[in-house]
Amino acid sequence: MLDSAISARPEIADKRLVRSFAYVGGRWVAAASGATFRVTDPATGQELGQVASLSAGESGAAVDAAQAAFPDWAHRLPQDRAALLRRWFELIVAHRDDLARIMVLEQGKPLSEALGEIDYGAGFVEFYAEEARRPNIEGVTSHLPDAEVEVWREPVGVAALITPWNFPMAMLTRKAGAALAAGCTVVCHPSAETPFSALALAELAERAGLPAGVFNVVTGKAATVVEPWTADPRVRALSFTGSTEVGRLLYRQSAATVKRLVMELGGHAPVLVFADADMGNAVAETMKAKWATTGQDCLGANRIYVERPVYADFCRRFVQATAALTLGPGMEDPDLGPLMNERAVAKQEEHVADALARGARLACGGRRSPLGPLFYEPTVLTDVPEDALILHEETFGPVAAILPFDTEDEVTARANATEYGLVAYLHTQDPRRIYRLSRALQFGMVAVNRTKVTGAPVPFGGMKQSGLGREGSRHGLEEFTEIKYICRDWA
Repeated sequence: MLDSAISARPEIADKRLVRSFAYVGGRWVAAASGATFRVTDPATGQELGQVASLSAGESGAAVDAAQAAFPDWAHRLPQDRAALLRRWFELIVAHRDDLARIMVLEQGKPLSEALGEIDYGAGFVEFYAEEARRPNIEGVTSHLPDAEVEVWREPVGVAALITPWNFPMAMLTRKAGAALAAGCTVVCHPSAETPFSALALAELAERAGLPAGVFNVVTGKAATVVEPWTADPRVRALSFTGSTEVGRLLYRQSAATVKRLVMELGGHAPVLVFADADMGNAVAETMKAKWATTGQDCLGANRIYVERPVYADFCRRFVQATAALTLGPGMEDPDLGPLMNERAVAKQEEHVADALARGARLACGGRRSPLGPLFYEPTVLTDVPEDALILHEETFGPVAAILPFDTEDEVTARANATEYGLVAYLHTQDPRRIYRLSRALQFGMVAVNRTKVTGAPVPFGGMKQSGLGREGSRHGLEEFTEIKYICRDWA
């Protein structure tokens, strides 16, 4: 095993969960070249370990393993696949604390949030273990004499799963749970910034008894690992969570092999707070929508529109609540942790400087914290002008932009004036307005008077350039299937 400082951490009880090699074809493998990459703790900058960095050829070998395992996995009885997924779920739950601590060390999020992510991610494996038992065969009334008609759903084949650093466990289980339940085998590429969470899941999948080649985790540089998958015709589906920019690139690269694409891309979530809203609830829920995962969340509130009669009151309450937030290393379980990397901090600085230069007011924060180079104070900007960058680009960090509005039509148009369409948050007590805006807002998900809306049973996804397809729910499983129509002549 490669040297790994994270495995020596006293917080982690089961040291075998810390893996530094890729997992391919049921074996833990190093790069033939010996190449590795560093993983660091964003809170301290200390190295956590070196992880194998596989080549393009070795990435292709993972597809070989998945393709070889596919026929048996696809033809297993649904209840057999379900039992293995159920065992994987039980092991994830049993190792909840260790998995959360591994995540905190490599990603930086507060411990309570990491524990919540383990529960959330495990829920997808449990849900799809149950869905695996219910393959959908539709009987269709025949339109032809002496013919009987059926519609089957069959697994699409090998599925490539590319996951981000902000939710390194839940994004993998949401994708893999659906694909495996459908009968697909998978090759996974976790972000090079947070590979240990995915490798720990591979260790538990092996303990659960998933056959060799069914679940493969390939570590290394994204361009090196993923590009061969986009060109490989044996990879029939590709599921990606990440930026819209990278999603467009993968879309182009996958065109030649006409893959099934499932993409959860960028977000630019608006919050609409009307004067008739329960103001205490609106502030509390907007705090959740803004500061979860230190703002590094595609569902994070990026633009907070408040109706003018209650604008001053909302700003006062929101700033007061923000000023009370704690910032620190994730293991101390603060409200906010460090950002993932220097690029993320630089973006906060750019957006704040731009907004202030255009006339916004700094209500609190607005600078790096003395805690360390990747800590940025929770920041609130008020009276943000419409031409500020923060109102047109995803900030992905702890900076909140608040601005007033006067009419429902005006704020609806402003909320929709974006290429993104993932989630919108609406606060009002008027049932007619709730219905009108739930229809009018051009977003795949609308949260009314609350923040938390996601979970295993719901179809997660966006409109416009926030993605393609849905994850979670029965719809998420169907993304990894093909429809086959059978017409039998009994004459």
